[in-house]
Amino acid sequence: MAKAVWNGAVLAESDDVELADGMTFFPESSVKREFLKNSSTISTSPTRGQARYYTVHVDGQENSDAAWYYPNPKPSARKLKFHITFWRGVEVSK
Repeated sequence: MAKAVWNGAVLAESDDVELADGMTFFPESSVKREFLKNSSTISTSPTRGQARYYTVHVDGQENSDAAWYYPNPKPSARKLKFHITFWRGVEVSK
């Protein structure tokens, strides 16, 4: 069971994750959306496509752009569609 935790809150938990370049991508259905707020940040990966970000909010604390996803990944990364990953201090365990 993979789990993403930040500031004592479980953000996501799933047995059905995708791994890519050392990152653990959780199915959208396993992510607790109440902790995520849309961010205006966008980045582009030459192999995956355009990424969109979320800011994580837990107990009044904010972790800017600590989660991201690929809304329309390139064909080589299509397995990441409908998945979200975390970084910037979010602890991901497997």
